[in-house]
Amino acid sequence: MKHDQLRHLRSLRLLLSQDKSPLGFFLAAGCPRSVKDGGNPILPDMRGLTQIISDAHETDAADSPYKRLMKEMGIAAKDTENVEDVLTFIRSMKEVAAGGSVRGFSEAELKALEIDICDKIAESVKKDLPDGENSYRRFAKWVSAIDRAVPVEVFTTNYDLLLEQAFEEQYVPCFDGFSGSRYPFFDIHSVERNDLPPYWARLWKLHGSVNWKVLGKNVSRVTKDVAGSPELIYPSKLKYDQSRKMPFLAMSDRLTAFLLKPHAVLLICGYSFSDEHINDTMINALKVNKSANVIALMFGKMADAAGNPYSPEAVNRAKERPNLSVWYDDKAIMGTQEYEWAEYETDNKDFAGFDLNIVDKRVSLGDFDAFTSFLKQLIGDHSDADK
Repeated sequence: MKHDQLRHLRSLRLLLSQDKSPLGFFLAAGCPRSVKDGGNPILPDMRGLTQIISDAHETDAADSPYKRLMKEMGIAAKDTENVEDVLTFIRSMKEVAAGGSVRGFSEAELKALEIDICDKIAESVKKDLPDGENSYRRFAKWVSAIDRAVPVEVFTTNYDLLLEQAFEEQYVPCFDGFSGSRYPFFDIHSVERNDLPPYWARLWKLHGSVNWKVLGKNVSRVTKDVAGSPELIYPSKLKYDQSRKMPFLAMSDRLTAFLLKPHAVLLICGYSFSDEHINDTMINALKVNKSANVIALMFGKMADAAGNPYSPEAVNRAKERPNLSVWYDDKAIMGTQEYEWAEYETDNKDFAGFDLNIVDKRVSLGDFDAFTSFLKQLIGDHSDADK
């Protein structure tokens, strides 16, 4: 038995064309990798970011704060190759180091490490889209081209500003939870009401952004080089006023609220299912709302030559939840059932004239570049170049 890819592509096109059902996109770390300049991705992935930070401290003395941090993380069996885990480790120690020390680190050393790492991350991902067509501009063009009765909601774990740039270039009005002009402040009431016009896209940055800072008592969206706290990247256990909430909790609430809407559809791209908090948030909502559906477009094949899945968490979760599907190049899991894709019928009339990304006689959409090319052709845009 095999999954009929042509039938599911028809269903995907229908889902993307319906204007009254809640439609969302979850864009994770793999998406910026689709944008290249001179043949190389303009932004590093999570491992790449961690390597940049490690390289910056390569010549430090063995007893330097960073080298000692790596040693302590090794003792604690923490992942030193994931910068988010590094920040979590620093922040967890900083919480209990006030007025003293923990694991040999003073509070001042931990603050300095956090600022240093956040600064290096911000420096690495504050890049603009290169000239010409790319996946982000195609995605923004698709959002601007459709008329919807309910707004498109975009969730992302990325810290960069590529989506913001693409939306602005295509004149897509977008609400991200902040209000104001000089230093826009996070407004929890607007986020929770979420009653702006439907032609406004919603952008929810689950892991923060390089342009979020704490200024005074407020979390603000700022321009470059504004002094203040470290950039608010990756959810930390910072104290917050319960009546206002920190952005991270509110953003996570938006993902839950979206998936609890009747017949909601969330399309995932560039995500390896390595974040347990996000996984649990999605799965718990899907358990409650069986009319919702999540479709994860995964990069490459499902498993290596030995049969080991590249993203075992994605495979395991999809086999447990009938309303979570994962689409790989060679196989898919839908309705908890894993089968190979049947070969794509290139002579079909449904997608005649489409230039689809064909890999081993099957349509591949796991690369954000290929998926946004598909979106572009759905709106009949066959131009050779965008802005």
